[in-house]
Amino acid sequence: MSVDKKQFMHNDIRLTAGELAVLWSQYQADTMVICVLKHFGAKLEDPDIHPVLQFAIEKALNHIKVIREIFNSDKYPIPIGFNDSDVNVDAPRLFSDVFLAMYLRHMAMLGMTAGAIAVGMCARSDVSIIIMADAVELHDKARKLLLGKGLYSRSPALSTPDKVEFVSKQSFLTGFFGEKRSLTAMEIAHLFFNSSTNILGKALMMGFAQVAGSPDVKDFMQRGKNISSKHIKLLSDMLIKEDLPAPMTCESTVTDSTTAPFSDKLMMFHTNIMIAQGIGNYSGAIAVSQRRDMGLLYRLIPEIGLYAEDRLKIMIENQWMEEPPQANNRDAIVKKS
Repeated sequence: MSVDKKQFMHNDIRLTAGELAVLWSQYQADTMVICVLKHFGAKLEDPDIHPVLQFAIEKALNHIKVIREIFNSDKYPIPIGFNDSDVNVDAPRLFSDVFLAMYLRHMAMLGMTAGAIAVGMCARSDVSIIIMADAVELHDKARKLLLGKGLYSRSPALSTPDKVEFVSKQSFLTGFFGEKRSLTAMEIAHLFFNSSTNILGKALMMGFAQVAGSPDVKDFMQRGKNISSKHIKLLSDMLIKEDLPAPMTCESTVTDSTTAPFSDKLMMFHTNIMIAQGIGNYSGAIAVSQRRDMGLLYRLIPEIGLYAEDRLKIMIENQWMEEPPQANNRDAIVKKS
């Protein structure tokens, strides 16, 4: 689904903070994704994946075009984002076609999350519609691709109960001491999903660590891989203790290449997107997990937050971080007057 500009005319309405935040962030993400997918496309061997890859590239290019037009109409500076200087399409493949298929679905889920935020945050329909519809369609295509190849990682199936029951004891919340109840479907789903996203994130950072040029970036990616490994074990062990299957790992989808297909700047930005998604996913899991030990399990967020802070330090030191839209500093304006 493409955006029909004639249907949404807002030229006389200035962009709000929420709309600027959505458009600026989407521009950064889309310019990055195009670079990543260009390299994937140059090395792609599986013809079944090609249509989904092309769809993702075309939609990202369309987003960039529309965002540029909206910014120009509001006389707002176009962000720099990422470009051909951030990708080397001639570098050897760093990830397999199987990883690409999983990656496309993962990025679609990121897009759907961003789209949901945009819909709730933006008054202008030309802003809010730009992300959600395309992300949903990409996810559907990627999901069908993975299902067709037997690569879709399904969460565990549960037995059908004989009748509806009501919770009658406070022990439903117990998790640290005494007899624990079984995990609910919602708790299982979040454990499985968060384990799956960590598995893909670990593979991504494994690859980035192999090809990073800066020692600081290389060390940062190695630390990220180790944090993901720790979280995968904690989340998967919770499932295994309940005699439930944990998702399969995908380290084998990373090649042994040490030639960088992407700039250190791009890889650091990409890692930031994964970190932000991880924090959001864990927060959502806390909100719906009713067994007390589950809440403790998801107190992994501070560790991720400290890791994210180190990313900012590296990016600022290397002048890789564009300033996002900000409010006027009134004190500074007064001093200049």
